Amino acid sequence: MSPDTKLDRIDIKILAELQANGRITNAALASAVGLSQSPCLQRLKRLETNGYVRGYGARIDIGKLADAITVFTEITLADHSREDFANFETGIERFPEVLECHLVSGGYDYLVKFVTRSVSDYQTTIERVLDARIGIDKYFSYIVIKSPIVGRDPPIERLLKLE
Repeated sequence: MSPDTKLDRIDIKILAELQANGRITNAALASAVGLSQSPCLQRLKRLETNGYVRGYGARIDIGKLADAITVFTEITLADHSREDFANFETGIERFPEVLECHLVSGGYDYLVKFVTRSVSDYQTTIERVLDARIGIDKYFSYIVIKSPIVGRDPPIERLLKLE
């Protein structure tokens, strides 16, 4: 399976099962997708090798560990050359408080998700971002009050019209 190879229904089922339960055993995974263990493991290794599986990890409830705030920030760049976008993207990666960064269409250039200890910590963070001189012209911040849906995975089978 090269990166260009089209995935079949079984590959998609494997990915969907892993998405639902990354700790599933190979035996349980094989049973869930209708394969014997050896072919299932071979497919899984190919999916991992070709980058369809980015990794495995635990989802930690940060709210149980510490008080933290989430802030979505709209960022507009001062200039809009290819180099300006590359400079911003390279620069924003340096900040561990940034969980997500999306280039978007519309009235601003990027939507960035920050998680910090407090509003004052966010202010310190955004000042450090501005001091980094990565091309920001203006920004608008939105502090999250409540998050009824967080970390939902995209519905693989539905997006690929397999349901």
